[in-house]
Amino acid sequence: MTRYEELQALIRTFEKDFTKFYDKGNKEAGIRLRKQMQTLRAFAKQVRDEVQERKDAPEPPTTHE
Repeated sequence: MTRYEELQALIRTFEKDFTKFYDKGNKEAGIRLRKQMQTLRAFAKQVRDEVQERKDAPEPPTTHE
């Protein structure tokens, strides 16, 4: 699974609680949603760190024939 697919799957898990909280005013769903958003924040940090590592990694030398 690619990181983008992981992100999409993670966001899909929030849908039910988003609807319950914003459309129906369910406070318990709001609590779960806050936890899920914290998970999203941690995921975003991992992705940011990976991007930075790849960006800073030295490029492999090219061979000329």
